[in-house]
Amino acid sequence: MKKKIEEKNRSLLVAPSLLSADFSDLKSEIEMINNSMADWFHLDIMDGVFVPNITFGFEIIKHIKKYAKKPLDVHLMIIDPDKYIKQFVEAGADLISVHIEACTHLHRSIQLIKSHGIKAGVALNPHSNVNQLEDIISDIDFVLIMSVNPGFGGQKFIENSFNKINQLKNLIETKKSSALIEVDGGINLNNAKKLYDCGANVLVAGNSVFTSQNPKKIISQLKNISVS
Repeated sequence: MKKKIEEKNRSLLVAPSLLSADFSDLKSEIEMINNSMADWFHLDIMDGVFVPNITFGFEIIKHIKKYAKKPLDVHLMIIDPDKYIKQFVEAGADLISVHIEACTHLHRSIQLIKSHGIKAGVALNPHSNVNQLEDIISDIDFVLIMSVNPGFGGQKFIENSFNKINQLKNLIETKKSSALIEVDGGINLNNAKKLYDCGANVLVAGNSVFTSQNPKKIISQLKNISVS
């Protein structure tokens, strides 16, 4: 009974993705998130090689950090991320996730991130199996489940993601890990509750927030999913 009560009261974090923000008025978008119930800023870093798109780099992150009053959750969709970890930390990252598909020596990459005193996570593409995390799940702070193919915002949610979250939750419990489950891609008010019920701790929301007439209201509604 105690476990069920704790599960019911499990907090839910919301991390709006700036990939969907209006970059012509980025300061206002940042201030909106600062003044909302959001918990993190989610920053998607793409190199045009690991994924077929290019986003922003260190200078933009520094400017975001200047105004952001909440942690920067930096998702590296790049090859050979170890080369740039120190620079992302110096730019202002509070959490960094690297893709399992991009890391030859994943444990080394995780330890490198942690050596800078920040949170380290591993991201999984839709085709990647949760079981690949079995030997590292106890060493990481969070797992980022991609519920769309990485590279572009506004994609349709992949339904099999629910199964992956269930599998990951079982792995975390089996290994007695404290890793959080973060989900990114196609998240909106229609699927947020089910994602939470499956075990998600952090929801990354892009289009559903920034295309809304009232972004702060959407963020608030996502946050309140855990108590509905």
